[in-house]
Amino acid sequence: MARIMSRKATRAVRTGFFAIAGIVLAAVPLGGAEAQPEKVVELFTSQGCSSCPPADRLAERLVSEDKSVLTVLMPVDYWDYLGWKDTLASPVHSQRQRAYAARRGDRSVYTPQMVVNGDEHVVGSREGEVLAALARAEPFSASVDLKISDMVVEATVDGTLPEGRNMATIYFLRIEEEAMVAIGRGENAGRKIRYVNVVRNLQPIGMWSGGTETFRMPKSKLMLKGDARCAVLVQIEDQDGPGAIVGAAVMDWRGGS
Repeated sequence: MARIMSRKATRAVRTGFFAIAGIVLAAVPLGGAEAQPEKVVELFTSQGCSSCPPADRLAERLVSEDKSVLTVLMPVDYWDYLGWKDTLASPVHSQRQRAYAARRGDRSVYTPQMVVNGDEHVVGSREGEVLAALARAEPFSASVDLKISDMVVEATVDGTLPEGRNMATIYFLRIEEEAMVAIGRGENAGRKIRYVNVVRNLQPIGMWSGGTETFRMPKSKLMLKGDARCAVLVQIEDQDGPGAIVGAAVMDWRGGS
């Protein structure tokens, strides 16, 4: 069963969050960029939630078995008060999940939750529902060519925006390939759980209005902790928060061109 946090409980545990738009990405094998992904899955999970390990395992299978789907983990921190502080969690992930919920008009957030292409959400441990949501996902309208040199990260975006949309945000993500965590307290006390494709940082690097445009940032500003993987995502956003993901690319630092 998914663990649900109501809007009222959310305010009681943590206040002052501001929605940010961003998105997540998935795994690539060693050797640089692979074929562009066709879909993106974000798993909102927590080390302090007993319902999450099955979803963590499903995410791991998606990463290893379906390279057309970019699956990333977004550990949240709002269950930390239950007795175990999630070692991978970020308030940015919690903010992002709440922003998605607010846009949909949901009354609560929960774990484990998978969000497909920034749109449909399902309980992350229910494989059949996850696969059905992936089958319904709209195809991307933008392609992303990601390159990395000794000095610069360069992302070239080409395509069109959805009808009625004027702008999308280009996000850069640092991804930790694998983390093994021994959980000492809380609902999963005594367990050692493997997490894959954990988002460690996401930041905007530009805005895209359609057509072909290249975005560059110094490599030194992005590789802060030596994580092996990186990703660029294209996501629609407006005053209501983050919306559809319309393009994505991933690359391994060690195999970058």
